[in-house]
Amino acid sequence: MTIEEKYTYMTTAPVEKIIPRLAVPTIISMLITSFYNMVDTLFVGKLNTSAQAGVGIAFSMMAIIQAFGFLFGQGSANYISRALGQKKIDKAQHMAACGFYYGISAGLLLMIAGLIFINPLCTMLGATDTSLSYTRSYLSLILIGAPVITGSFVLNNQLRFQGNAVYAMIGIVSGAVLNIALDPLLMFVFDMGVTGAALATIISQCVGFILLLIGTTKGGTIRIRIKNISFDKFYFIEMFKAGVPSLCRQGIASVSVIILNQAAGGYGDCAIAAMSIVGRVSFFLNSIIIGFGQGFQPVCGFNYGAKLYDRVKKAFWFCVKFGSIILILVSILTFIFAQSIVTFFTKGDMEVVKTGMVALRYNCITFPLGAFTIMSNMMLQSSGKALSASVLSLARQGIFLIPILLISSSIFGLFGIQTAQPIADFCSFLLSIPLIISFFKELDKNKI
Repeated sequence: MTIEEKYTYMTTAPVEKIIPRLAVPTIISMLITSFYNMVDTLFVGKLNTSAQAGVGIAFSMMAIIQAFGFLFGQGSANYISRALGQKKIDKAQHMAACGFYYGISAGLLLMIAGLIFINPLCTMLGATDTSLSYTRSYLSLILIGAPVITGSFVLNNQLRFQGNAVYAMIGIVSGAVLNIALDPLLMFVFDMGVTGAALATIISQCVGFILLLIGTTKGGTIRIRIKNISFDKFYFIEMFKAGVPSLCRQGIASVSVIILNQAAGGYGDCAIAAMSIVGRVSFFLNSIIIGFGQGFQPVCGFNYGAKLYDRVKKAFWFCVKFGSIILILVSILTFIFAQSIVTFFTKGDMEVVKTGMVALRYNCITFPLGAFTIMSNMMLQSSGKALSASVLSLARQGIFLIPILLISSSIFGLFGIQTAQPIADFCSFLLSIPLIISFFKELDKNKI
């Protein structure tokens, strides 16, 4: 499909057909990606509780690395989709190169800084005396792979936003499947423990990165060429306008996890391990809707760029309705089987199971609200509404969660830690309503 054919398809075909077609590969990618994030938690949990807590703590730094991948990935990709909708091919080519090479550079800086300050970094992330060695072993290898991780996120987003979700899926899924296979091999057969889990992750990321890079040469996708790099401030501004909401969302999520780990650390490694499991499971469940929303984003970007605002709204409500139904069903099943789910990730530590089960069930209460909140954030971001998207991105894991977590944990102890996230989710849902009403009024005013 040529760029011109893609434009026609994205702006004329029924959104009810386009979105599922784009969403299925991204949902598969998200599910498998989040699953292979859980795989490390699963296999490391078979070692001991301190190892599981250590890896859970290291995940917050991995989320920071991913945040910069999203900054340059979604920042460049959002602009690319709108530029293609406006038929500005040259600008889209420059932005593709800028996003990729800036993302790689950011990964290199994170790698160097992280390795130099590895010990204080682990302590800052919330490592306890018993989990510190595990956190350091796992995180050291993750930092070495930081440039590949950021580069992969850039390529994945650029492919998706150009409507080439299948190629993005191949790159992500291939790496995820390899990680799932390598984890038990390196950890138990070669007796590498936590180091084996980290090495499996990095090897799989490298393979996925190569496949994603190959994907940029397929299906009418814009090629990544070093000659197209531009240092014009225009590209920086546009990239940051669209990418800052993702950086805020991922970055503040890392900060909140650090605070969560520090708060839970007062109740021992069992509490840290339990909340880490709940976080992994919750992300896995939400990944269905995130994947569906990622199928919506290129449709939103193309049609917003083409000023077809009715199609933008129609696509949004289609995704909200579908997502709400799915999350209601998922929430009911997860609530019923919460104890079995948490038990699956542990080595029989009933304290971990008890703590995690309660937290997971409270999370299930507000899961269905995520469909509206997530789609609202994605629509605002894809339409270039940086301020509104950033505020909403910060809300769930920052503006609401951090103060709620600090206050409730000091007053209600462990119970306050277990219930902080669902309260923050409800507050974020309430915030998203006026933001979307305002955005829709603006679309109606500018309708051609």
